[in-house]
Amino acid sequence: MDVGFIGLGLMGRPMALNLIQAGHRVQVWSRRRASMQPLLDAGAGDCASAAEVARRAPITISMVADAPDVEQVTLGPDGVAEGAGKGHIHIDMSTIAPAAAQSIAARLAVRGVIALDAPVSGGEPGAIAGTLTIMVGGDEAACAQVRPLFEAMGGSITRIGEAGAGQVAKACNQILTGVGVAAVAEGLVFAHKSGVDGAAVREALLGGLAWSRVLENHGRRMLARNFTPGFKAWMHQKDMRIVLDEAHRLGLALPAAAATAQLFNAMAGSGLGEDDSVAMLKLLERMSGCVGE
Repeated sequence: MDVGFIGLGLMGRPMALNLIQAGHRVQVWSRRRASMQPLLDAGAGDCASAAEVARRAPITISMVADAPDVEQVTLGPDGVAEGAGKGHIHIDMSTIAPAAAQSIAARLAVRGVIALDAPVSGGEPGAIAGTLTIMVGGDEAACAQVRPLFEAMGGSITRIGEAGAGQVAKACNQILTGVGVAAVAEGLVFAHKSGVDGAAVREALLGGLAWSRVLENHGRRMLARNFTPGFKAWMHQKDMRIVLDEAHRLGLALPAAAATAQLFNAMAGSGLGEDDSVAMLKLLERMSGCVGE
């Protein structure tokens, strides 16, 4: 397939590389020229703007930081809408608010562009391995048409519903993973402060009802004190802000999510925002006077 990719950061770059490796013809553009070079070296087409990407390919993908960035690359000057023909499909794989995804989809529809929101879970390791979980909102036929692209980037692809539904699923994912990271960090700090081997505690818990992928994967990284970012803490902070903004809009009580959001705020405020979200362990160690080794 001919496809364009806009936004080549921590996640976007390996996702676009996987598209090339799967045999798709990829056009790229990024605000930072240096981010494009690995893709150009791999055979991608060099574009000067998001509009040029859309002129060259009937399907475009964006992977950027937040809703204002999505709006700029799709509807702003030299954005996708300026270069897209009628029936063009634009897939936004960023994590933004459901209401924002719906608004952008409606405005793109006026320009003849079909929009899908398809946020992902799996972090940089999943992006590199092509095993991302992809949650899709939008037109069912368009989703089926672009499925080969999703299959090049992900291991689990689920259409959730209409526009914005993918972002609702991603918000749910961030609640569960965020609260899970905080819970695992609390458990390991509790074990350490009690003078018990955290690795042995984790091993025991993996065999019971406390098992989770967060305990298995993130718990291992906490014990190894591997805080190299696969998903930066400031990004999870941003996602929890989306969750709480939507909860406020819906009149919804999410007390565990709210407490976890405050912990991510504290991580960003104490200089841990560029670390992986598993650095929640370091924050709780500092709060508890329990310095890790």
